[in-house]
Amino acid sequence: MSEQLSIALVQEASALDPAQNRDAAARLVAAAPPADLVVLPEAFARDFGEAGSDVSPYAEPLDGPFATTLAEAAAASGTTVLAGLFEASSDPSRPFNTLALRGAATAEYRKIHLYDSFGYRESDRLLAGDPVATVVEVAGWQVGLMTCYDLRFPELTRRLVDAGAELVVVPAAWVAGPRKVDHWRTLVRARAIENTVYVAACGQPGPRYTGHSMVVDPLGDVLVEAGPDAETLDAVLSRAALVEARRTNPSLLNRRL
Repeated sequence: MSEQLSIALVQEASALDPAQNRDAAARLVAAAPPADLVVLPEAFARDFGEAGSDVSPYAEPLDGPFATTLAEAAAASGTTVLAGLFEASSDPSRPFNTLALRGAATAEYRKIHLYDSFGYRESDRLLAGDPVATVVEVAGWQVGLMTCYDLRFPELTRRLVDAGAELVVVPAAWVAGPRKVDHWRTLVRARAIENTVYVAACGQPGPRYTGHSMVVDPLGDVLVEAGPDAETLDAVLSRAALVEARRTNPSLLNRRL
């Protein structure tokens, strides 16, 4: 069991050209600080495009070009890489919004809560994943996976923690707008505080999205935070700090509901 976990959050924008994004993913992983886990944002294989756009032509299988690029980039850097893509489903018109984890660890997570909010209707173009907690071991740590709008649903983070998560990772494309940075920062910290868990949230940058990728510790302290522009962050998580936070604030043990 590793006492530390090193992570890198790559706050970069995806383009509308999948080939360009594959090249960018390989380059960005190679350039990232050495880490056990390198995180790219939601929909990095291909941006959503204009609101309401049909993304089904860009859906790929989980062994397709983008996931293969992630696996190759992870192998070249001796790490594990997490990034978002549109995954082909049984409905040709509506893919899944999926995270692919490739490298020293392998997993997939299909976004549960689709962004039918703030004037958007993600469910018109995408399918929701089954409501199950996805936790995978990365370098000896239990890592829970969720995506963007999932952050607004505290019960999902609690399920991940009940399933053993010590770190929750949130790739996102958090659309910019009034209050949105404040909501993002507040919710990332709240999910960490109420669950005494590390939270690493990696968003796409402005101007379309909010940026402000960040790593928050189990007592709610912000370890690193980006601004609105493209940036790469790195942090080292400590299991001793996690254990101490849960000793200091045993709220998970004190639950009565």
